[in-house]
Amino acid sequence: MPKPAYDRVLLKLSGESLLGKRSYGIDFPTTQAIAQEIKDVQSRGVQVAIMIGGGNIFRGVRGTAEGVERVSADQMGLLATVMNGIALQDALEKAGVMTRHVSAVEIRAIAEPFIRRRVLRHLEKGRVIIFSAGLGSPYFTTDTAAALRALEIKAGAILKATKVDGIYSADPLKNPQAKRFHRIRYIEVLKKGLEVMDATAISLCKENKLPIVVFSLKKRGNILRAVLGEDIGTTVY
Repeated sequence: MPKPAYDRVLLKLSGESLLGKRSYGIDFPTTQAIAQEIKDVQSRGVQVAIMIGGGNIFRGVRGTAEGVERVSADQMGLLATVMNGIALQDALEKAGVMTRHVSAVEIRAIAEPFIRRRVLRHLEKGRVIIFSAGLGSPYFTTDTAAALRALEIKAGAILKATKVDGIYSADPLKNPQAKRFHRIRYIEVLKKGLEVMDATAISLCKENKLPIVVFSLKKRGNILRAVLGEDIGTTVY
């Protein structure tokens, strides 16, 4: 069997990845299917941490646009990620995967606080880590949180699961002539203004030479393919 390209990864999942065919909330069969894919990756001996978003429930940006004070709106968004974290933890444990839910907002009845050395020990013991509540602070996206946590746990790469199969020169849903990049440098992403992750996250990865693999979550088995290093999306390096 092919050897994984990475021993430890951080998987960035948007809240929308849990939607399935719903327009709002959590589709539990979809969440269970994602959990099974994560189990397949872990069964190869790869240590997995996940940063979960909350856009399927609430986006701070949307709340701000509708008149909610920015800090309050972002805090609501952070709590939405905690709900998604609970759902994903439930699905993973039903699939037979040991997990630890780690929240950046102190909520001990539901999740552990972030303590770096404890998280590293969990990973070494084969437990999947679910990070929720971003960095626990407003004004920071879950993209930036994913980059920072990936660096803190010394992940080999960030795997960003999206709705499209990589990074394009333009929106492929609007422009059929858009070109997909197989590999692209961090600086090019910043210069071209490509909406992969926010500029803070890209800069963190650039400074620390942490690769980002962007791929589609729509095709079953793509998480494992990304871990095995197959050419299924775009690598930012």
